[in-house]
Amino acid sequence: MTVSGVQADTARVRTHPSRSADPTVAGVTVRGGVELAYEVYDAAPGAPTVMLVPTWAIVPSRFWKAQIGFLARHYRVVTFDGRGSGLSGRPLGAAAYTDVEYGDDIVAVLDATGTDRAVLVTESCGASWALHVAVKHPERVAGLLAIAPSCGLDVPTPGRDHVPFDEAVDSTRGWAKYNKHYWLGGGYDDFVDFFFGRMFPEPHSTKQVEDCIGWAHQLSPQTLADSTSGRLGCDGAVCEPLVPLARRVTCPVLVVHGTDDRIRPQAFGERLAELTGGDLVLLRDAGHAPSARDPVKVNHLIAQFVDRIHPRPPRTAWARAAARPKRALYLSSPIGLGHAQRDVAIAAELRARRPDLQIDWLAQHPVTRVLDQHGERVHPASAWLRNESGHIEHEAGEHDLHAFQTIRRMDEILVHNFMVFDEVVADGDYDLVVGDEAWDVDYFLHENPELKRFAFAWMTDFVGWLPMPDGGPREAALTADYNAEMIEHRARFARVRDRSVFVGDPDDVVEDDFGPGLPSVRSWTEQNFDFAGYVTGFDPAAVDDTERVRTSLGVGPDEKLCLVTVGGSGVGTSLLRRVMDVVPLVRRVAPELRFAFVTGPRIDPSSLPAHDGSTVLGYVPDLFRHLAACDVAVVQGGLTTTMELTALNKPFVYVPLRHHFEQNVHVRHRLDRYEAGRHLAYEEALDRDALAEAIVKEAGRDVRYRPVATDGAARAGAMLADLL
Repeated sequence: MTVSGVQADTARVRTHPSRSADPTVAGVTVRGGVELAYEVYDAAPGAPTVMLVPTWAIVPSRFWKAQIGFLARHYRVVTFDGRGSGLSGRPLGAAAYTDVEYGDDIVAVLDATGTDRAVLVTESCGASWALHVAVKHPERVAGLLAIAPSCGLDVPTPGRDHVPFDEAVDSTRGWAKYNKHYWLGGGYDDFVDFFFGRMFPEPHSTKQVEDCIGWAHQLSPQTLADSTSGRLGCDGAVCEPLVPLARRVTCPVLVVHGTDDRIRPQAFGERLAELTGGDLVLLRDAGHAPSARDPVKVNHLIAQFVDRIHPRPPRTAWARAAARPKRALYLSSPIGLGHAQRDVAIAAELRARRPDLQIDWLAQHPVTRVLDQHGERVHPASAWLRNESGHIEHEAGEHDLHAFQTIRRMDEILVHNFMVFDEVVADGDYDLVVGDEAWDVDYFLHENPELKRFAFAWMTDFVGWLPMPDGGPREAALTADYNAEMIEHRARFARVRDRSVFVGDPDDVVEDDFGPGLPSVRSWTEQNFDFAGYVTGFDPAAVDDTERVRTSLGVGPDEKLCLVTVGGSGVGTSLLRRVMDVVPLVRRVAPELRFAFVTGPRIDPSSLPAHDGSTVLGYVPDLFRHLAACDVAVVQGGLTTTMELTALNKPFVYVPLRHHFEQNVHVRHRLDRYEAGRHLAYEEALDRDALAEAIVKEAGRDVRYRPVATDGAARAGAMLADLL
């Protein structure tokens, strides 16, 4: 289609499991021969539009990933890759990258997306481009929010201004790296590392730096040189003075600047606010990219600014504190179903001690399936959560899940889901929040402790990110950095958690160090956690329907049952197929063995073949009953299933996911302590004979593991009840 002389092509897009939101429409508009790739998030029809303006060619619109999901639930959101970045065109020459060109691109995307008027949100160089639009097209700009403006103002930048961009210099130290001759002469990588190190002065910014360096290598040094020359008025490009332009802005303006901005000092933000008559918010000790490093605060600031321009109806109901019923919000990790089963058991014990307590659950599939089964109330805002299991499955390979890196790459989902949580507790008057490995809530509450307005209990069955051996020094350094940040959080903001509950005993904690110069995991955990003991979610001695289960699976009185199950995510398909392949081989040696394969809620049972002597099941409620009915099991290395088998004294083979540090280190340590199960590496399981032999051998073994305590749920429930 053509809008205002601008050609545009649009198409609906597929969902992406690792993104915080999916665009309603993705399109490309062409202005002056340059393609501009844009996306529209229209999750809130009829709401005002927020455009997230490009920042600099060195990063694409993905830079705004921590904002998009949250904003799209409340507003119509438009993003686009600026010329020279992402999926947009890369014209040659400085003249193609002036502020005027970028400003006209903003108008072109507004036209192509049918946007009459928008609030423009900018970061860094984008402020200059938005100013051009706000002055030349005031009817199109409802407001301007400029984060860390880095634009052509009459403000000095000490240590940087003396270095020319377009002249060769002898030095390559510091800001001398910001030089087109250095970039084009082979110094681009060195500059990129330097620049983003300056951009994120905040400790523990490894993921943000890594993202930006990756994006910077999606364009050539020549493109970045052209885009910078155009902005600075080099190589024949003409720059329009910004100061007189800024004085002509009439729309509402909010400027946000970090006091530790090492790209452009806070004086830039102060000057822009002065020139435009706008408001100024200083973020103490923040750097040049708070939208990435402090996304929760920035998301709140954006929403407050937009709502000031387009007011939303205020909350109209309030109840006196003394008249409110006691309420708890329970968050159960969706990565596996084990958390859900134990959390239901703990919630029952909590209710037994506080009968007047109302419990809401903020949860995702497949946890919601367990909660529905037990008649629990799932908060309607759960529908807003972005599914973490989908991301996990997207990241997984053949029985391979690099758990640490997978969680790191889930960053935008975690921000999005925390923002959902934050809105729920803001309106819910909850007395207690329980987070069972709700990583987003624990992390961002420590980053934003002022948002805590309830008692908070954190639960986990492992402590410490640990590197896999083949990750080398880099992974060791990254895990140590994550651990150090957690230790610093707890030392500085002990008040955030009112109780830290470890699901297990002190001896279940590994003895490794958190990293060089950091304490041992066990000693630190003993000092910072209470221990509930393991929570099985059932009493092994009370399981009395094993014969009914065996009969339902067609297991005769002289036969044995081998149960194969891979948990609540979809990453276990490879192991299921591997065991299915050896069923004929096993039954030739041990014909009395029948197999039952449990796919769980996220694998389609019909997608898997079934050999003679085997049955394929889908989701099985109360899986522990099937575990109790089996004679041997083959499972992944997840803690819940392996510990349930341990409590039931069942022989089993467990095959941890490759690169899954929790299964390979934490869980294996605990199973070794209970002298439970037979560990089999997936590489060994690829050998059909070795896998078949392991199953047959375990099926004939009489086991006597160390006993598993059965009062863990009661102990955990009592710890939580003390907070009410």
